[in-house]
Amino acid sequence: MAKEWKNRTKLVHTGTRRSQYGEVSEAIFLTQGFVYDSAEAAEARFVQAGEDEFIYARYGNPTVRMFEERMAALEGTEDAFATASGMAAVNAALMSVLQAGDHVVSSRALFGSCLYILEEVLARFGVEVTLVDGRDNAAWEAAIRPDTRAVFLESISNPTLEIVDLRHVCTLAHAVGAVVIVDNAFATPVWSYAHAAGADLVVYSTTKHVDGQGRCLGGIVLGRRDLIRGRIEPFVKHTGGAMSPFNAWVMLKSLDTLDLRVRAQTETARAVAHALAGHPAVERVLYPHHPAHPQHALARAQMEAGGTVLSIEVKGGKEGAFRFLNALEIFTISNNFADAKSIVTHPATTTHQRLPDEQKALLGISPGLVRISLGLEDPEDLIADLERALEAVETP
Repeated sequence: MAKEWKNRTKLVHTGTRRSQYGEVSEAIFLTQGFVYDSAEAAEARFVQAGEDEFIYARYGNPTVRMFEERMAALEGTEDAFATASGMAAVNAALMSVLQAGDHVVSSRALFGSCLYILEEVLARFGVEVTLVDGRDNAAWEAAIRPDTRAVFLESISNPTLEIVDLRHVCTLAHAVGAVVIVDNAFATPVWSYAHAAGADLVVYSTTKHVDGQGRCLGGIVLGRRDLIRGRIEPFVKHTGGAMSPFNAWVMLKSLDTLDLRVRAQTETARAVAHALAGHPAVERVLYPHHPAHPQHALARAQMEAGGTVLSIEVKGGKEGAFRFLNALEIFTISNNFADAKSIVTHPATTTHQRLPDEQKALLGISPGLVRISLGLEDPEDLIADLERALEAVETP
């Protein structure tokens, strides 16, 4: 029956485990370990834990399991494993399927920490990494080889919102037996198309839209059960990157409103993109469902909606961008995104600050680029705040 439910219903009810007290709100099982009725029962559980049996919080927990099952139901995957952060999820997905001598192909437009794992960590352990322009189907075709073991990409890149033709890449990767890993943070769990397009593992920083209120770190890897339980679970439980029960409980309560929040934020992002396009202080607007986006046709074909984040190029470079940021009243300057509060970020000096200038230029992270994450405030107030702040760019 649960498979037939709409997503909003799944987000409220799927995976619920009630204790003997019959609570309405999901229980938080704030415990590291679990008690066995006998030594024989302990031995049996360590040999093979049952479907609803737990050993240690690093391996699994009832509250965390509720969260995993609810997220898997939303994404449409067989299983999921929750992690301590989004980067713990990315690291687990890559490290658990790769070994020395393997080849991985990745889009080059990535969050800085993802690039670190690929270029520093994996390379250090003998994994060959090839970075490509994710927008270029021919580049993927040339890079994916018979010995390619994994493909990694952001379905919508941070912060320039490049789009990858995901179905095409999945077809190429699967032809050589490679595992496709998709960081889906910008696409959001509500508008996700990664699993339907053929991704084997889908990764989220649940710190973002799932929590959505600036409280807790978290991450999750979703996919086929053989990958989740055969590769991801052993790696995470032995390396210590599991999600805490408290954070899982916070995330569970946030899922009640996830669909409502993301839909409202997406509509605001669409309105802001249209309001700022053509503004005299703005060089360009990058939003997947806006006609000015260079991959607008692919975005429309592939994505039901444009998401909650957009980027703009402010005239005047870094000086103009800083004047704009400092003139805002409602927006918060922070490096997070997907929060209930609207947030602005200057990637070149914060999230992507450590990249060499030539790499920033290659990725389109210019001194004037500003990433804008739309929250739950009134759209008219946000647009008025942005337009007023842009006046400071024109008349310093």
